[in-house]
Amino acid sequence: MMPFPFSPHTRRAFLGKVTQGVGAVAFASLLGRTTARAASAASARGVVWPLPLPQKAKRVIWLTMAGGPSQFETFDPKPKLAAMHGEPMPESLTRGQQLAQLQGQKLVCHAPQFPFAKFGKNQTEISTLLPHLGGVIDDICLIRSMTTDAINHDPAHMFMNTGAQIAGRPSMGAWVNYGLGSESENLPGFVVMVTTGPGRSPQPIATRQWSSGFLPSRFQGVQLHSRGDAVHYLSNPGQTTRAQQGADVRAITELNREHDAWVHDPEIATRIAQYEMAFQMQASVPELMDLRGEDARTLALYGCTPGDGSFAANCLLARRLVERGVRFIQLYHRDWDHHSLLREELPLRCKETDQAAAALITDLKQRGMLDETLVVWTGEFGRTPMSQDNKGTAGRDHHNKSMSMWLAGGGVKGGIVHGATDELGYAAVEDVCTVHDLHATMLHQLGIRHDAFTVKFQGLDAKLTGVEGANVIEKILA
Repeated sequence: MMPFPFSPHTRRAFLGKVTQGVGAVAFASLLGRTTARAASAASARGVVWPLPLPQKAKRVIWLTMAGGPSQFETFDPKPKLAAMHGEPMPESLTRGQQLAQLQGQKLVCHAPQFPFAKFGKNQTEISTLLPHLGGVIDDICLIRSMTTDAINHDPAHMFMNTGAQIAGRPSMGAWVNYGLGSESENLPGFVVMVTTGPGRSPQPIATRQWSSGFLPSRFQGVQLHSRGDAVHYLSNPGQTTRAQQGADVRAITELNREHDAWVHDPEIATRIAQYEMAFQMQASVPELMDLRGEDARTLALYGCTPGDGSFAANCLLARRLVERGVRFIQLYHRDWDHHSLLREELPLRCKETDQAAAALITDLKQRGMLDETLVVWTGEFGRTPMSQDNKGTAGRDHHNKSMSMWLAGGGVKGGIVHGATDELGYAAVEDVCTVHDLHATMLHQLGIRHDAFTVKFQGLDAKLTGVEGANVIEKILA
């Protein structure tokens, strides 16, 4: 008798086969929710079904200003800090506190470098560097009391994205994609795009920031490139037709399914899904990325031209992705790390992003999609109220005790300011919020209870909002 090319008698294969035999019913009862979750994970609707909470938002667009924008030149005016410019920072605030590059140095107050103006019905004060966001401030919930645990870039990005400072945990987009599934049949449920402001070398961004971690890899973020081919190897090789490519994919799928029938490996299901998704993307992505079909008024609203690869173009693409059912979209714009040249560099970053971010809110609203789309704008941490003087070109150091950010749409109140920092902006003191609270609020608006959305990992019930405790920010919800 001819031997098998591989032995099917592995522990995993045996356990899988048991469920197909006479003992299927009894064995399924032992597996319980694990089997049910695995089955539902393969469906388009995700593992959280039915939703335990009313779903106010169906999708998320997360705008990451990578590097750490200064709140003192954007969203948190501090007259007292301006009055104390050049004076020593009170030691009562800073004694024993964690600092990044100012540790052990003389700490001197540094005034906000640009004026603020009042916008909207409630006369909310934000920087004059952001006039377009000022024009939509009545749709924005501004949080001035956000805090984070990390004080250096890479762990801070990991914490903002995954709720943990160490690598290996699923990103928030992967959690949402896993929990809710995707509404799109020919695009990934989680899409990432990155742009960089011209000028200095920005801090790096790692693909682990949109990883699926210990979740199946098909839930990880898929990066679409802003210039050139949006996805590597998207086009068919020469002389290969789409029909031929489709036949290859079907044949590979059948081989994978036959193999999976023996070994029952969840990553084979991922491989099958990714082959099929890649085939669909060969047709859907070129159409998605082609902005020439957008009218001149829309292009002018965002301030972009087709193919320019700008943050503005990516904001417009985010709207197009929302229209096509993508669940989670994350846009990174780099080069906000201003230890020096703050006055010279920050206006450039604001100019590159202000109009586009405001246009995204306006465009979603006029198309009736803002109510069901949660838009988030944030960096990975804030900046210090003290000067970091690098050879006369002053900037600000990393800071985790106070930062500003905003949300819009998705059942969040517009036109309000939540929380406050002390009079010098060193620490959040009123309605203090954490990154875990932000994640809990996002999940809540998507219809998911953050404390019940768990996956067994290394014997623990792992979740996006961690074990330290998190609270939905109820005061900002409509």
